[in-house]
Amino acid sequence: MVYSLATVVDLINTGADEPDGLAEVGDLEEFVRRREVSGVEAVTSRDLGEVRALREEFHAVFTAPDQPAAVGLLNTLLQRTRITPHLAEHDGHPLHVHYFAPGASVAEHLAADCGVALAHVLVENERDRLRTCAAPDCSHVFVDESRNRSRVYCDSRTCGNRMHVAAYRARRRDAS
Repeated sequence: MVYSLATVVDLINTGADEPDGLAEVGDLEEFVRRREVSGVEAVTSRDLGEVRALREEFHAVFTAPDQPAAVGLLNTLLQRTRITPHLAEHDGHPLHVHYFAPGASVAEHLAADCGVALAHVLVENERDRLRTCAAPDCSHVFVDESRNRSRVYCDSRTCGNRMHVAAYRARRRDAS
């Protein structure tokens, strides 16, 4: 489930920057390779369009105004997805559950595996862990896995550090 949550975050964030991280079929092929999406034989321009649309649906779940809205959006997505749970052990990964149906397109695969992972987050009443970066110039999403739910930046080394340095400089200016 953690891996699928990281995959959905990575997928959503491909659309957060310019240029679009899924502009071409080759970008989707690289995403599939990087995220080790198994069972994908070939990627087409149709797959690219479907995955880009799915990316927007997942983003809407992350940014839904409340739990009922997130549940409704995710249910709509999952109702269109053929889900066939099966145990798998491949590519050096330990035994885990796949939810995509045999022969599923890459979009169906991502919708099933990532959708079920997000469903578990909502069922466990953890929707507040689905976040958008607090840096004003960043629209990346992330899952706050901190114990006290205090993470506010997508990456502490980039956005977090940049915002802390800016706050420090502002305090120094104000003190002068």
